[in-house]
Amino acid sequence: MIKSDIADRLEKKGNLSRTKAVYLVDTILDSIKEALLRGEKVEIRGLGSFRVVPKKSGYGRDIRRNKQMAIGGGQRVKFRPGQDFKGQLKKRPDK
Repeated sequence: MIKSDIADRLEKKGNLSRTKAVYLVDTILDSIKEALLRGEKVEIRGLGSFRVVPKKSGYGRDIRRNKQMAIGGGQRVKFRPGQDFKGQLKKRPDK
């Protein structure tokens, strides 16, 4: 599913114009992104929570030159599913 699919569903279920549906999806996603960039935790009840966590620095290997090289740390977004969502995933049949 991509962003336009979400806008399509919102357009049909919410009885909205295409322009308004796309605007709503963009606004929601931008709000989540801005909150994460500020270092805030974003919690969506029934789905889960997103938060920014530090990523460790370490070492990797350049296989072309056969040399060890440093890989810098950084930040990444971590998603933790909520209890309801976890339960639904457990009940889902494997494909």
